[in-house]
Amino acid sequence: MCLGLAADIFVRRTLPQLAGDASRRQWMTTAAAGFALSALLAWRFGATSELPAYLLLGIFAIPLARIDIEHHLLPNRLVGPLLGAGLAFLAAAAVAQGAAGSLLRGAAGSAILFFFYLILALTSRNGLGMGDVKLAAPLGLYLGYLGWQQLFYGGALAFVAGGLASVVLVLKNRGNKPREVAYGPSMLAAGLAVILLFP
Repeated sequence: MCLGLAADIFVRRTLPQLAGDASRRQWMTTAAAGFALSALLAWRFGATSELPAYLLLGIFAIPLARIDIEHHLLPNRLVGPLLGAGLAFLAAAAVAQGAAGSLLRGAAGSAILFFFYLILALTSRNGLGMGDVKLAAPLGLYLGYLGWQQLFYGGALAFVAGGLASVVLVLKNRGNKPREVAYGPSMLAAGLAVILLFP
């Protein structure tokens, strides 16, 4: 729970113009979500050298999703540290486990997912923004580190989740398609689901 609150405090100090005034309900929701996600990731990885890296992803995922929903924005000040610190943590895990191949696969996964999203953003009209493209880099790193299968499933499931979210919004708006759909939460939810369910 403390990790979720720490992430919220970090966001409010780093991006005060986006954070706004926190209500008690918002603080409690953030804390509960952070605690639940941290507990699931701890159950998934146990006391391994990989756990800190994936806890970092879980901690950043909550404020990133909330900001994207509220402002349709994935700030560089969050996405950048998620990629940089994630790479450092996973490099340390790879050294501890003698898993250089996993780290190289993670780096390749980061590049693959980034360029895949970049091509989609430049050639299609499905609402992908550059924030989504940048978020693909750390997600590709975390998924690729675990395996090619996880990278594929995480990328594919994100499109399924994004499509379902769009349908729900259309139904909620009585058939009117919203001008913007926050795609970051679907990417994060899909990535975390694959990380938790596909060891």
